[in-house]
Amino acid sequence: MRNHISHVEVSGTNPDQLREFYGQVFDWQIQHMPEMQYNMVDGSPSIGIGSSPENPYVTFYVDVDDLQATLDKAEAAGGKTIMPPMEIPGTVKMAMFADPEGHFIGITSPLN
Repeated sequence: MRNHISHVEVSGTNPDQLREFYGQVFDWQIQHMPEMQYNMVDGSPSIGIGSSPENPYVTFYVDVDDLQATLDKAEAAGGKTIMPPMEIPGTVKMAMFADPEGHFIGITSPLN
């Protein structure tokens, strides 16, 4: 596929804490690459582009089985719920949380 996004990056002041956080919340197997001071998770994300001229941001969305369970795991690992579960009619259910560095992360699940 042409012009696909192959990488999303989250950088912060404490990458070890971020690696542990995302590993706990999503059960990701994360490859730590100390020689590059970097961590890698394989995947192929889709990306949405919107308008937010007052408050630009970068975020990503992860498809999960249970929105509330994922929010609970995020809070237990040091995150904070930003938007509780809600339904976008006819589309998906979604929620958002902030990681320990304050990055907003979206989570989605299909409508039942």
